Amino acid sequence: MKEIVVNSGEIEFFSTPKQYKQQLLSLIAQSRKRIFITALYLQDDAAGREVMQALYQAKNNYPELVINIFVDYNRGQRGLIGEKASLGNRALYLKLAQQYPKQVNVYGVAVKRKEVFGVLHLKGMVFDDQLFYTGASINDVYLHQHERYRLDRYCQVNSATLANSFCQYLSEQFIDSQLAPLLNQQELPDLIEQKHIINELKVKLKKSTYQVENFDHSAVINDKLTIEPLVGFGRRGNKLNMATRTMVQRARREVVLFTPYFNLPYSLARDVIKSLKRGVKLTVVVGDKTANDFFIANDNEFSTIGIIPYLYEMLLKRFVKRYQNFIDKGLLNIHLWKHDDNSFHLKGLRVDERFHLITGSNLNPRAWGLDLENGLLIDDKQQFLLQKTNDELAGILVHTQRINSFEEIESVADYPEKPQKLLKKIRLTQIDRILKRFL
Repeated sequence: MKEIVVNSGEIEFFSTPKQYKQQLLSLIAQSRKRIFITALYLQDDAAGREVMQALYQAKNNYPELVINIFVDYNRGQRGLIGEKASLGNRALYLKLAQQYPKQVNVYGVAVKRKEVFGVLHLKGMVFDDQLFYTGASINDVYLHQHERYRLDRYCQVNSATLANSFCQYLSEQFIDSQLAPLLNQQELPDLIEQKHIINELKVKLKKSTYQVENFDHSAVINDKLTIEPLVGFGRRGNKLNMATRTMVQRARREVVLFTPYFNLPYSLARDVIKSLKRGVKLTVVVGDKTANDFFIANDNEFSTIGIIPYLYEMLLKRFVKRYQNFIDKGLLNIHLWKHDDNSFHLKGLRVDERFHLITGSNLNPRAWGLDLENGLLIDDKQQFLLQKTNDELAGILVHTQRINSFEEIESVADYPEKPQKLLKKIRLTQIDRILKRFL
């Protein structure tokens, strides 16, 4: 068994990006033994610099404190989409490494040769014996540094066993194996070396799993629940994907599903439809196209990458139209999230008010088959977390609109001129092929 017993009072949910930032900085300041941070990226912007400065200050105050940061190797060496070529976030890492005598390790993990084919999408931050889990990365918008924010889910678990499991996995897979170069050192592997590293790491990751200390199930008492840490990479034998499907397949009353991009993998979509047909109530909370991080509001500045939110909306409209009968029966509830010009990045599942999947996986084909993903599967048999997750859900739904008909969703004819023209050039079969593979 891989489950970890946790007292229900040791799990806390946070609801806003500002709380995320406040808690992140607080946990850094309180740490004395270890800090392990895993994110897609730690950005060279105001929020990213503030977090990095806090990490270096902690290291200076407590030299014995071990600080390891893991980011995607390719993403860490480029700027934002549309920016000119640069060292990207690595420029910040190198600058700070030169300024401070005590070092913070920033590892670059390359699961694929190029970002388009897959990235490090592991999440989770360990501060001593606390695991702070969120799908968010670290930059201005995720931490609500200025006016705009990107909403995610934020869960903190006080468990030495769970924290040890996460740290052991990261150490074994990336540090001890020497398969993750340090991005804050001057020399990086050449192309041939990096190719060998990626090939070796891919084989290793497909076999990888979280190691959990054994425990006595008979010792479980009434105020406790269990957590199983899961990791998944690739389409075959992916434990995270299989656990996600099993949750939906076993649902008897209700499924709540969060995803920022409506493009469920075929197998998961099939499970969802089967659950509806057997009378399970399904609530889907998804970002409006304007809440997508690729959305470009100004038609004059529109570029090809900006077509992505429209493609997702087309898929959603098709889904709603096809399963309108379940909406009419009250079984299918689609909620579109939109709040000013902010963006939506939530993901995960709640099933029968007992099982909770806290994950960084976007529950789309890319996450299902290309990226390295992880998550926490919580079994709360006695529903100790129900009030907390109800409060979380209620706060999210404040900024949503319930869709009662496919006619409430815009069609291609309603789109601005440039995305409309581009969509008309792309055949529907081409769109499906692209979405099923990469988005």
